[in-house]
Amino acid sequence: MSKLAEVLVAQGALSREVFRGLDMEPQSEEHLLDSLLRTGELKVSQIRRAQAAVAGVEFVELSGFTVDAEAVRLVPSGVCRRHEVLPIGFRSGSLLVAMADPGNLLATDDVRVYARHNVIGVAADRDDVLAAIDRYHRADDELHDLTSSLAESDGAQQDTNAELTGASDVDAPIVRYVNLLVSQAIQDKASDVHIEPGETGVRIRYRVDGVLHEMQTAPRSIQNELVSRLKIMSEIDIAERRRPQDGRMSVRHAGRDIDLRVATLPTVWGEKIVMRILDTAHTGLTLQDLNLLPHNAETFAEAYGKPYGMVLVTGPTGSGKSTTLYTTLNEVARPEINVITVEDPVEYRMPGVNQVQVNVKAGLTFPTALRSMLRSDPDVILIGEIRDSETAQIAIEASLTGHMVLSTLHTNDAPGAITRLTEMGVEPFLVGSALDCVVAQRLARRLCEQCKAPATYGPGELARMRFRISAHGEPPTLYRPVGCVSCSGSGYRGRVAIHEVMAVTEEIERLAVQRAPAAEIGRVALQQGMLSLRQDGWEKAKLGLTTVEEVSRVVA
Repeated sequence: MSKLAEVLVAQGALSREVFRGLDMEPQSEEHLLDSLLRTGELKVSQIRRAQAAVAGVEFVELSGFTVDAEAVRLVPSGVCRRHEVLPIGFRSGSLLVAMADPGNLLATDDVRVYARHNVIGVAADRDDVLAAIDRYHRADDELHDLTSSLAESDGAQQDTNAELTGASDVDAPIVRYVNLLVSQAIQDKASDVHIEPGETGVRIRYRVDGVLHEMQTAPRSIQNELVSRLKIMSEIDIAERRRPQDGRMSVRHAGRDIDLRVATLPTVWGEKIVMRILDTAHTGLTLQDLNLLPHNAETFAEAYGKPYGMVLVTGPTGSGKSTTLYTTLNEVARPEINVITVEDPVEYRMPGVNQVQVNVKAGLTFPTALRSMLRSDPDVILIGEIRDSETAQIAIEASLTGHMVLSTLHTNDAPGAITRLTEMGVEPFLVGSALDCVVAQRLARRLCEQCKAPATYGPGELARMRFRISAHGEPPTLYRPVGCVSCSGSGYRGRVAIHEVMAVTEEIERLAVQRAPAAEIGRVALQQGMLSLRQDGWEKAKLGLTTVEEVSRVVA
């Protein structure tokens, strides 16, 4: 077996049985690999990664990499295209450069001359490099040109009607500018885009893996045009600038339809706009993707698998509640049952599910929609959020009359959901009877699998972060972030959910009827085997999914 074949087997791209019994001459191996590529059993990226490993060169997948715009600007686009290279970041003062051919010394020398930095070459798939060059150089160049042309036109002094007329033209600079901002945010896997007016300019930030990153600053002169364009796309009243407004837009990116939820907020320097990117790729998740520990997964599955009852998911804004609910809905939605949702807004479109959008202006509120839904013969009802006592009352009654109800609630932990419902005016005995399970969750940054390293923590350090280890047991293996090209040097890539799953047992039901405080309910739940958010996070830190620092950051 050749070195390349050995690496492919070691990386898990192929099984050893594929090569067993073959005459491993170069021609026969090449023929086998070509055949596996044609049948789809092997991908080009897997061969490129293995070839890089054989050559002793680091390999990076650009599709999942956040490229540093400062690095890109150091080398002209012509040089990048000629040598099929792209600067992607910095490491220890040197420039990281993704190369289709890392052995091309001429390319390395040219990049070093233009960038005036030492160069560290990493391997990448040729098609990925060319696509990244098209994207980053076009985006940087065009955004710079568009910003300059918009600033020269002094958009801040134009009449709003004139801006709208220009914005309707697909070739207008402001239209191209907004399209580039949105497409770049989607490409960078951002969850939110913040457009924030200031005294001297407009700051644009993307939230990636729960952390905001400043991407660009636009001149203040384009602020009015930028806000008006986004309002038009979101069907928001452009004449109203004194009160907050909400809207929605849909864009097409890389062959996929992606929705964005848009909110405006008046500030002293103008209207701030936040766009939440609702990527429908999340609707294809399974319960395994939620990273529930086995005990929690069993408790949760038992609750939502019942024919009736209520399951609540709680947590602050941006903690992944909607993703958990939609994933659960994917599990329970079947052709033989009727699933209806009422949401404000409808975040993800799901085939085979009847989704109702709240429209307060038309009189379609959560309570009125729920009453109508109950006359539409539903089996499963999803309520976007329980916000008031009327919605809570109807949801509880629905769960007691043969329906499975899924919903969200804003509480700090799972036991707090019971007291929150009673504070809303729902009778305690109804809460205890209807509620089957409460899931509280937070999102922590996930350690990069390419570069995470074992870490040693002293007992005192762990104690300060309120993590306990057994006095007689071996200290667990924990991990720390290092930073590499795959995670843009942050040490983290993606996010992992931390859960607190509380089953409503008979004893907890009695406490609910007695209006016991959340702390007492929590103590009983822990005695019955519930893992707190901190305990669940500790287990996931020991599994190498995240760090104890991240758990401490997101869990009180």
